[in-house]
Amino acid sequence: MNNNLTIALSKGRIFKETLPLLKHAGIEPVDDLDTTRKLILDTNRDDVKLVIIRASDVPTYVQYGAADLGIAGKDVLMEHGGEGIYEPLDLNIARCKLMTAGFKNAEPIKGRLRVATKFVNCARHFFAEKGQQVEVIKLYGSMELAPIVGLADCIVDVVDTGNTLRANGLEPKEHIADISSRLIVNRASMKMKHERVKQFIDLMAEAVEK
Repeated sequence: MNNNLTIALSKGRIFKETLPLLKHAGIEPVDDLDTTRKLILDTNRDDVKLVIIRASDVPTYVQYGAADLGIAGKDVLMEHGGEGIYEPLDLNIARCKLMTAGFKNAEPIKGRLRVATKFVNCARHFFAEKGQQVEVIKLYGSMELAPIVGLADCIVDVVDTGNTLRANGLEPKEHIADISSRLIVNRASMKMKHERVKQFIDLMAEAVEK
């Protein structure tokens, strides 16, 4: 078995905030991140590659061994369910909250609540724990629009500043979970490439502490 490491990442905030941690671990992309269209990035290490994919796909790539390691938000991991992966380290980056949100002075809903979200499993679990009946409507973006046009009574989404909610006449309501990005590892890679993976985890942990 080769001893190369493949790390799955998504572009955007998580990627930007991960770069200094990777640098501490001795790993830097050699491609120009602003211009490259490549989905597999070379690094300054011949034995380390970065795979650039959608955030929601990172746990799946790691679960099935297409990547040895990955960096994903806790919201994505909760939605995925975390089968086949270890989650050894909270990287303490890209922090936000998973919350419900709705109109400021909304009347309590009698009967079944309609909830729009891309976090279908998280929403079902949260409302089931409260014993509340809900109809979950899956959306892929622009959640704030759903209550405004009458598609849903409320939404479940990640909230950072809350500015987008307020700009659309909504407000955060119930707190579901604190979110930050986690380092995740494929179970087979943890066994077969144990020393390499352990060394990488230790270096990333060191970077987080700095």
